[in-house]
Amino acid sequence: MEVEKLTIKRIHEGLQQKEFKAEEITKAYLERIKSYDRQIGAFLTLDENSALETSRQVDQRIARGSALNILDGVPVAVKDNMCTRGLRTTCASKMLEDFVPPYDATVVEALKHQGGVILGKTNMDEFAMGSSNENSGFHPVRNPWDSSRVPGGSSGGSAAAVSAGFAPMALGSDTGGSIRMPAAFCGLVGVKPTYGRVSRYGLIAFGSSLDQIGPFARTVEDAAYALEGIEGFDPRDSTSAPGRTKEDYAAAMKQGVRGMRIGIPREFFAEGVNPEVRRIVLRGVKSLEDQGAEVEEFTLPITQSGLSAYYMISSAEASSNLGRYDGVRFGYRAGEYKNFEELVVKSRTEAFGKEVKRRIMLGTYVLSSGYYDAYYKKAMLFRQKVRGLFREAFETYDAIVSPTVPMLPFKLGEKTQDPLEMYLADLFTVNVNIAGIPALSMPAGFSESGLPVGIQFMGNHFEESKLFRIAYALEKDLGLDLIPELGGVE
Repeated sequence: MEVEKLTIKRIHEGLQQKEFKAEEITKAYLERIKSYDRQIGAFLTLDENSALETSRQVDQRIARGSALNILDGVPVAVKDNMCTRGLRTTCASKMLEDFVPPYDATVVEALKHQGGVILGKTNMDEFAMGSSNENSGFHPVRNPWDSSRVPGGSSGGSAAAVSAGFAPMALGSDTGGSIRMPAAFCGLVGVKPTYGRVSRYGLIAFGSSLDQIGPFARTVEDAAYALEGIEGFDPRDSTSAPGRTKEDYAAAMKQGVRGMRIGIPREFFAEGVNPEVRRIVLRGVKSLEDQGAEVEEFTLPITQSGLSAYYMISSAEASSNLGRYDGVRFGYRAGEYKNFEELVVKSRTEAFGKEVKRRIMLGTYVLSSGYYDAYYKKAMLFRQKVRGLFREAFETYDAIVSPTVPMLPFKLGEKTQDPLEMYLADLFTVNVNIAGIPALSMPAGFSESGLPVGIQFMGNHFEESKLFRIAYALEKDLGLDLIPELGGVE
């Protein structure tokens, strides 16, 4: 069974028509993971027994004639910063290497309720801090399209799992581009929903005002089904948006783009963007224009400053959120210490990686007395400016388009010695999180060397349906082959 070619819709139809059983599908995916994942490194923990038991329960419901949810029997990979009851949740950090949560995150709970089959937990940059998945406390993830290159971060394990055909969908979290960037580098659809649309309860926090859970899938339609499956108000999350009903994105997306207005910010296509990336993304824009969309250039002067503000805000919140890991209340505890202060220092020094330490120190600095007003307060004021600029833009445009990442997937180790160069990979994604708006990345084509290139569509708050409409129209026109050949991975 060529499970790498299956979609959520195809699995649903096959189960309904009894072409195959859910247990067969799950076994096939598990076998593919065992065959190839030691070369990719997408998973940190597999939950084989539980996955097979869940799939058997789906088969039993089918045998009884019960109606199927769209996600019934669909295997799912979950980023390892979302709590899973009874299953190790590490955040790819030595700090939480042995942590087994006593409860499920709301999104995991939702998937289980709808019959989703949780295969296991995927690798990531430690505590979601990184753009390449080289910051994992265990091992890096390799890009299925080229094993010498990174898959993007921080949700690189989830992206690589879907790209390599280990699961038809996966969950990631996006604080400054951590779903969209890996989606672009791995040739997938990745959705960062509006802040508050998807519950963060059970997501181990990095930057609480920026974090948002979203799906990876190979097709736009699958991404729509996945988002429908996890969205909704949750009273356990104080930032969850109340009063919103679930939407039928899969139905809405087939309306076409004729008459839709799409804005192209000049700043997002200026100097610094790889020429191949620019050419491929603009070709996608031309496709939408040919289908009846109205495309227009405009100015959105926030790109460079947005990156600085993002790292101020996210590092400050990370410093606060990670303060709980002190060797006493949560996480790793050093073996030998003379007093409480030495316990805390040793535990944090031994268990946190370099990038996490760097961001904790930066965040502590910008929150400290004498620097709070100069840095953090200014970043928060800038955040209001960003929201205002996007609000004005969406009075004119249905969506804004840009490259997802200004560069092609880079080699493992290529940027690890220069954190600032690594941070530039987030140039076009961070402003979305600052403003809390939704964005979708999808494949726009391939470079001459066969590397995926992503195009990003940004929309107004709670207007994900427009993004799905645009992405679906482009996907149908491009007709890309998005299944990498894993036989040559070393």
